[in-house]
Amino acid sequence: MVVGADANGLGVVRSLAKQRITTIVVDTSAPHAAMWSRWARPFTVSRLYGRPLIDGLLKLQSLIGARAVLILTDEKAVNTVSQYRRELEQRYRFHLPPAEMVTTLASKARFHEFAVRHELPVPRTITLGRDSEITHLAELQFPVVVKPVDKGAVHLAQAERASRVGTMEEAEVVCRRMLAAAGQLVAQDWVEGADSDIYFALFHCERDASPSVFFGRKIACHPPRVGSTAVCVAAPEAAEPLGPLVADFVAASAYEGLGSLEFKRDSRDERFMIIEPTVGRTDWQEEIATLNGVNLPLIAYCRELGLPPPPHLSAGRAAAWCESLRHRKFCSRLDRSVRVHDGYWRIDDPVPAFAFYAGSALRAARRLVTRLARLVCGATASGAVSASHISAGAQRRRTGDWMSHIHSIRVSAAAIWSFSSRRPFLSRSRNSSVVGSSSESMR
Repeated sequence: MVVGADANGLGVVRSLAKQRITTIVVDTSAPHAAMWSRWARPFTVSRLYGRPLIDGLLKLQSLIGARAVLILTDEKAVNTVSQYRRELEQRYRFHLPPAEMVTTLASKARFHEFAVRHELPVPRTITLGRDSEITHLAELQFPVVVKPVDKGAVHLAQAERASRVGTMEEAEVVCRRMLAAAGQLVAQDWVEGADSDIYFALFHCERDASPSVFFGRKIACHPPRVGSTAVCVAAPEAAEPLGPLVADFVAASAYEGLGSLEFKRDSRDERFMIIEPTVGRTDWQEEIATLNGVNLPLIAYCRELGLPPPPHLSAGRAAAWCESLRHRKFCSRLDRSVRVHDGYWRIDDPVPAFAFYAGSALRAARRLVTRLARLVCGATASGAVSASHISAGAQRRRTGDWMSHIHSIRVSAAAIWSFSSRRPFLSRSRNSSVVGSSSESMR
């Protein structure tokens, strides 16, 4: 069972498919890419957090009639599953760090306190709770990076993920804006270096066993400097400097399950600093490990079932992960011997790419319609045209028609692929729940 159907969840589905494990993917609507994978069966819930998620998971478990392995790829879902873990533990197989530790690691302010207490290297950090505390930024050295303490507002599109500010004047404007949206912020010394100085350790941990760890390096982020992974590669050379830091973190947090740490190498003194942890779930670029021979979702699956973990495989040709075609330009920085894998496209599983790129085109078209509408409405205000010619209702109807056309194309593509692969075609309407699931879907 995989909760979350974006690029992260799709990478997990394809990682498990290496051993022909069919997954059920849980998300809020059909357009998410992993819902269209040939290796997945979709199940929709109204929200990926709170009681609606728990009720959906309980209903799903009663339908499949088995205690499935549960893998989380969404941060909101992690907090909810941790909160309701006693209710879910009898129905699903999963491991998380202790509940208090999940809360600590999910908060940037509390994680900083934890790291300092355990002598882990982190940037100097202060917490801001109200406008009057913005003057405390003078304690840091500019530039600084400002982030919400809790990503909840970010996931709900109410606050920005992070902002790098170079002066006190700029910081005052940014902090006031972010405080109004997110409620509490952390400000940290900026660690000098390029996006390619950002490293990460993806891992799975089990009590009384050595963790399985994969080390990688980002080539580019989107947006630059403060965004998510756009392109990344394996970085086995990072095992020597980062391995002890990972071991210290795992021991101090009594970590169990899937997770990761992000580091940045300071270009001034070559020292690695921990930027943030990912707790209780896979990371956005999780598939890069599988592409290079370390299948962490499969390791987690085997561990939950009491099976011996799969060995780390030699990937042969080095592999890079590129989130989508819009970041392909950054791949020119890679050695020509590196094979680049698109986060959505696979020749043996193409429909998720059709769904993602069609959806991206649709969103771009909707933005264009909105801009044109504003221009026309502006012209109307000056007496050029009548505003009634492009009402908001008309825009919604036109957009709805386009969405229906795109959805029809997706269903047709799924049917064609199903026929070509001789799989039973499963109609995946927007109102569908479990389609074709059974106790045999998850062992």
